[in-house]
Amino acid sequence: MSAPTPLIAGNWKMNGTAESLAQASAVAAAAPAAGVRVALCPPATLLASMSRALAGGQVMIGAQDCHPEPSGAFTGDISAEMLADAGASLVILGHSERRAGHGEDDAAVASKVQAALRAGLEPIICVGETRQEREAGQALAVVTGQVRGSLPAALAGKAFTVAYEPVWAIGTGLTPTLEDIVEVHQAIRATLRDMFGEGGGAPAILYGGSVKPGNAAEILALPEVGGALVGGASLKAEDFLAIVAGSPKA
Repeated sequence: MSAPTPLIAGNWKMNGTAESLAQASAVAAAAPAAGVRVALCPPATLLASMSRALAGGQVMIGAQDCHPEPSGAFTGDISAEMLADAGASLVILGHSERRAGHGEDDAAVASKVQAALRAGLEPIICVGETRQEREAGQALAVVTGQVRGSLPAALAGKAFTVAYEPVWAIGTGLTPTLEDIVEVHQAIRATLRDMFGEGGGAPAILYGGSVKPGNAAEILALPEVGGALVGGASLKAEDFLAIVAGSPKA
């Protein structure tokens, strides 16, 4: 089976207004046409306008979360179908900031993955350990447990991506050692193959957590690292494009 096509996805989090579309347009103008997939995941308020601004280009549009239900009395929530209608083709699910700040457990993440599939969106499913869990020697058990609990059987044969984001490295400037990254990514791959058989070799496994131009190429060259989920560095086109350029397939 050939290696998964790398994906470099920018997670803007709760950042960006209409004027930020200029940065997205700059990414679209310079992103490579083949060899690597590139996505931007703005706040929901910018999904439709960014989709229109980048229509016909190579950059995909992603969302940052969705509700499990397709519609209903859920004030403030947004369904996967609404995201697709606004132009999204991917959605980030189970990010540690959602798990910690909104109490989302593996079962809740799995229900959102089902919703994404229902709406035709490709889910990017996030997993990762806390600093305390790593220091206790529990990182592999925690991460593989999240993979098993957050990925429903319905993903078999579908397009999806897993993103490993050590919680303690997000937005801190800290990163695990290269050996630690390889160890976790290989454990995730083994778990995917155990769950989905040969199909477990198809999804890209992204690394996230203080990815920046200075360390991206080194991380992206590691075994089983099939791309990156980029936070703050994705807000500036110059920085994000430097990370894209660091992909071995770019």
